[in-house]
Amino acid sequence: MRAETNGVGIEFDVTGEGRPVVLIHGFPDSGRLWRHQVRALTQAGFQTIVPDMRGYRRSDKPAPVDAYAVSALVGDILAVMRAAGIERAHVVGHDWGAAVAWALGALASEHVDHLTALSVGHPATFRAHGFEQHEKSWYMLLFQFAGIAEEWLSANDWANFRAWSRHPEADAAIAELEAADSLTPALNYYRANLPPEIWLTRGRPLPPVPVPTLGVWSSDDVALTEWQMTASEQSVTGAWRYERLDGCGHWMQLEAPEEVNRLLIDFLPA
Repeated sequence: MRAETNGVGIEFDVTGEGRPVVLIHGFPDSGRLWRHQVRALTQAGFQTIVPDMRGYRRSDKPAPVDAYAVSALVGDILAVMRAAGIERAHVVGHDWGAAVAWALGALASEHVDHLTALSVGHPATFRAHGFEQHEKSWYMLLFQFAGIAEEWLSANDWANFRAWSRHPEADAAIAELEAADSLTPALNYYRANLPPEIWLTRGRPLPPVPVPTLGVWSSDDVALTEWQMTASEQSVTGAWRYERLDGCGHWMQLEAPEEVNRLLIDFLPA
């Protein structure tokens, strides 16, 4: 299926019947990331809505950097929900998808039933954590440099990407980025939303999230501290729940799918 928002087309898949769950991927993946969750959720009686976010795989890839601002990404998800005939849904996000989920919960809570953020905590706590998170986020500064970041990631058969990311399905992720020419659009998420100056100003604060929210962090995540997730409770006025997964890295949906599926099915009302 396809949704249109301000001239940008977003491709998405709808699977199953029941209470809808929107699954939002991040860097450098596509909707394919969620295949284990789609299977488990549909078997549990949910309907899943899985977009390829703008810039990725089948969806359009606008050229301007500011086309990838979070406000535009939120608009994409709302357009997908309208195209699917859905007014309100559970929202689950990972990585950049978690940032979009947080923004949806804060700015369009009337469309969000329960919210789940995997890996990435609320933007306010993510940027406020200080030296440890800044140290882990060194790559975000590198990604600001157009051309240089693309070369660093892709040179020598993507050697730096493989070593830095520890992506459990690096070959598949790389193949999708290359086939769809998605690397620069994917990096534009960082360029549009995390320019260096925002680390000093902390940006414009989001309203608190009033819906029930689950935050999940994994102990071997190379890019994110536990604090930036646990402290997200400060930005949630709805019911808050935190879960830690030990022994898996950033891509918990792939490394510990049964645990992630168990948490989602337990937290999301069917």
